[in-house]
Amino acid sequence: MSNKTLISVIVPCYKQSHFLDENLQSVLDQTFEDWECIIVNDGSPDETEEIAQEWCRKDDRFKYLKKENGGLPSARNAGIAISKGKYILPLDSDDKIHLSYLEKICKAFSDNPDIKMVTSRIQLFGVSNEEMKLPDYSYRKILVQNCFAHCSAFKKDSWEEVNGYDENMKSFEDWEFWIRILDENSKVFKIPELMFIYRKHLEGSMTNKFVTNPDFYFGLYDYVYEKHKDIYKKYFSNPIIAYNENLILEEFNKKIKRHFLFKLYVKIKKML
Repeated sequence: MSNKTLISVIVPCYKQSHFLDENLQSVLDQTFEDWECIIVNDGSPDETEEIAQEWCRKDDRFKYLKKENGGLPSARNAGIAISKGKYILPLDSDDKIHLSYLEKICKAFSDNPDIKMVTSRIQLFGVSNEEMKLPDYSYRKILVQNCFAHCSAFKKDSWEEVNGYDENMKSFEDWEFWIRILDENSKVFKIPELMFIYRKHLEGSMTNKFVTNPDFYFGLYDYVYEKHKDIYKKYFSNPIIAYNENLILEEFNKKIKRHFLFKLYVKIKKML
């Protein structure tokens, strides 16, 4: 290992200490060695501190930061603020990465200095073992739907230029962050292999939350739009069309709620 840290892996942890060993092992197993991994204890009431400190004793490339609970964007910002890497890779504490992910990220940035982000295909694990597919990226498309997993790499300079993640956001924080660090001229490289290994939980998925609490997510869409209204006006000049699409989505959501399978799902969930 050289003395220079090229990439910093940021692992926020809150009430997920039972996944942490598996998560950090995937970092330790990397073929690329010039990394550091900052474990951010976001005021977690479980055994996060004990497990994190054990990993710091195991390998000094692991670093530990404890802070008051402030949410995921706050934890990521705190970890990135003390990081030493030129590149940043956020990694949630219940997920994993393929053993060559860091190597391929750093090679992509090195081969293409103009690249703004490096991402990859996504392998699900847990209750599903399928490939998770996101839309192909264009800047216009990312204004209306996320095209990248949170575990995509970017330059620390980019994070500094936009003052980090928006800590007011309770979800979609990575999507809104991409909107700010990218523009229509930005180059993004997608590794063609399955490098990010994303845990699919039985409960708590975004799909289920969107169906059960759509107003929360519509509120986030409104927040992002108001924050970046000038950009949206540039790419979407007719608000009537956008509003009509929103009405269609609301009607689709109501239709799902009326379906007997959804009612059965809600009933079983209450019983459990």
